[in-house]
Amino acid sequence: MEFVNTTKQTALVTGANKGIGFETARQLAQQGFTVWLGSRDEARGEAAAKELDGDVRVVRLDVTDTESITAAAARIGEETGALDVLVNNAGVAIEEGEGLPSTVRLDTIQRTFDVNFYGALRVTQAFLPLVRQAPAGRIVNVSSTMGSVTALTSPGSPLAEIPAFAYTASKTVLNALSGLLAVELRDTPVKVNSVCPGYNATDINNNSGTQHPSEGAKVVVRAATLPADGPSGTFFDVNGPVGW
Repeated sequence: MEFVNTTKQTALVTGANKGIGFETARQLAQQGFTVWLGSRDEARGEAAAKELDGDVRVVRLDVTDTESITAAAARIGEETGALDVLVNNAGVAIEEGEGLPSTVRLDTIQRTFDVNFYGALRVTQAFLPLVRQAPAGRIVNVSSTMGSVTALTSPGSPLAEIPAFAYTASKTVLNALSGLLAVELRDTPVKVNSVCPGYNATDINNNSGTQHPSEGAKVVVRAATLPADGPSGTFFDVNGPVGW
């Protein structure tokens, strides 16, 4: 099989038609990547791509739909042959039924995990062969300090007061994926890390965040472009390491 692109670095960002994913796509394109903008709604993805400069391509990708993931992986594989960067950014925070561990609705946990954890796992498993074809693949899982058990159980932590067990637990398990996949791939050039982009003004928090998504995207891009001596199996934010 002949591939169209064998030298330019490529990246896939899920949930990239808005928010942190959109800004991550923008910054990677500015660095010269061919960026695949993953979007559940292809029309919204196309509209977002028109706002970006560089080689940005839209691919329909619903992280809860195995068929769409398989089709996206086949298309990207055919067009580029490898994937240098995979950013698992797509995520949800469901208000209905959310709460403390003793009161949260089980269906809320299931719906949240379907996107935030299972979605990332589905995408990672589908695209890992392409990431391994790259000279130095990078996988970035966009997590949250709310998923840090260390932070949650620290005395006086304000995070412990947030009644959002479903969201929090989904990010904790996502962090486990980062750590254990990094262990699985430790004898390869692939690096896997979780990042917390901070409290950004996005739809997930009704735009109540204190910083613009472009700031959060900088942390994601840092993990996506780590040098050969960079870390793997870590969790960090703009200030440095975050406890698991």
